[in-house]
Amino acid sequence: MTARTQPLISAADLLSALDSPDAPVLLDVRWRLGGPPGREDYAAGHLPGAAYLDLDTDLAAAPGAGGRHPLPEPDVLERALRATGVRADRPVVVYDADNGSVAARGWWLLRWAGHRDVAVLDGGFAAWVAEGGPVSTDTVAPEPGDIEVRPGGMPVLDADEAAALAKDGVLLDARAPERYRGDVEPIDPRAGHVPGAVNAPFAGHLDGSGRWKPAGELAERFAGLGVLAGEPVGAYCGSGVTASSVVLALEAAGVTSADQPAALYAGSWSHWCVDPNRPVATGEQP
Repeated sequence: MTARTQPLISAADLLSALDSPDAPVLLDVRWRLGGPPGREDYAAGHLPGAAYLDLDTDLAAAPGAGGRHPLPEPDVLERALRATGVRADRPVVVYDADNGSVAARGWWLLRWAGHRDVAVLDGGFAAWVAEGGPVSTDTVAPEPGDIEVRPGGMPVLDADEAAALAKDGVLLDARAPERYRGDVEPIDPRAGHVPGAVNAPFAGHLDGSGRWKPAGELAERFAGLGVLAGEPVGAYCGSGVTASSVVLALEAAGVTSADQPAALYAGSWSHWCVDPNRPVATGEQP
């Protein structure tokens, strides 16, 4: 079992860590809704030694009954992680373009798979470049890793459990306010939110520079949303990706911990809204 780390790492700290004998495995997961593919950004320049993972094909199963980004099958995820050099005894740092919303999905999946020493690069590739970090276009061929994917390291909610949590605990909706309210719905067939869910847009984790807010500010934000340390809390979004950043933010704030993390409704709104028997709420917070 690897050691536990804080869920975020600064570009400066990562620069130092790369010079150590226990340098982390680097995973580039840049991705944009609607494209172009993140692999093009990776080819144009990435952190030296970083391997690329694709959100749609490596970090999710094919869209279907489970939603737009269902959890990947354990054996598929294991092959993808081993191909990037992920090992059970080495830390991992995941990064995306900037805000951590996609990198958090990689962080969450590794934790779900049983790897405990995982962090997200605060500010992503943009922060790395701003700090003067080196960038490479070299082809990366890592030595195959040995990680064994053992699902269960992070709690997952199904639709019924999400509905119950919205009633008896706090279920946070990471989408933008207009999608939460049901004013617009550009992707899924029905607009609105899970009844009783509280809107917590993932963009609220960030400061004006695109870095994550300090732990105290994050904790204050979650307290204002009714989240109390030790009380049941979970998160969802459109397809289970950006909600992972809410789970991370709760841990970074000290509201939850690595031993008692927040739960993720992995299917999220793309799963909830396709069943006409599931109720939909619209408007402001309950």
